[in-house]
Amino acid sequence: MRVRGAMKVKVISILEDNYMYLVIEEQSKEAIAVDPAVPHRLLEIVKREGVSLKAVLTTHHHWDHARGNEALLKEVPGLRVYGGDDRIGGLTDKVTNAQELKFNSINVRCLFTPCHTSGHMCYFVWEDECTDAPAVFTGDTLFVGGCGRFFEGTAEQMYHNLTQVLGSLPQDTKVFCGHEYTIKNLKFAMLVEPENEKVKEMLSWARARDEDDKPTVPSTLMEEFEYNPFLRLSEEGVQKFTGKTDPIEVLRVLRREKDKFKKPKERPPPHAMLALEWGLLRP
Repeated sequence: MRVRGAMKVKVISILEDNYMYLVIEEQSKEAIAVDPAVPHRLLEIVKREGVSLKAVLTTHHHWDHARGNEALLKEVPGLRVYGGDDRIGGLTDKVTNAQELKFNSINVRCLFTPCHTSGHMCYFVWEDECTDAPAVFTGDTLFVGGCGRFFEGTAEQMYHNLTQVLGSLPQDTKVFCGHEYTIKNLKFAMLVEPENEKVKEMLSWARARDEDDKPTVPSTLMEEFEYNPFLRLSEEGVQKFTGKTDPIEVLRVLRREKDKFKKPKERPPPHAMLALEWGLLRP
């Protein structure tokens, strides 16, 4: 039986609010990276950890997730870059839904989740003979307390992604998302469900983490169903907020409202609002 904790996930903060990840198999000292958009930083960590980088999993083609791939291919002989979209820079292996990859004892199942982009993939990762919870790398599909914008897809697609593809994974699955959006997401969740004690509790915790400059990832799927409005489409409070009962319509309205939502401190001061109204400033 393999010892607990043989697969390690390093959470690496990059750019303004992105995360990239390094998944290390402790026994072989081999590693796979997820969305390594700052390659020199990744290679420093690879060196420090004393591991060998074997593969890159790219969730989607946006520059803040995929821009490090070409540089890594130049630096790491034999590296493979996996993804589900031909627009991904440096792609060596295009994957399809439910395809499974194996890196020693680490297994990866590719989950096609089109909507944020038309070729978005999430990656479900577990280790052979290990009692630890599995992990899912959700890119810009599912966030802590939120979901991605529908840039290249529909509410119907995101509903399928959240309820059928991700929502059906084991409830203890650890969720590693692409951005640190947790506080803003939970402020919106408070607007949607002001009576939800779990949202209040989580927002307080996330603020404390932010003050300590610590990440809020990973969450678990079980937790997300308690406070993430995009996974609570049948809840009375969420339906009341949207004025809809059909879950796809609830999701459509939620996303539209979230797109308009601003944290209070981001609102322009009153004189700027007046200037906007008078046409003196361009929004």
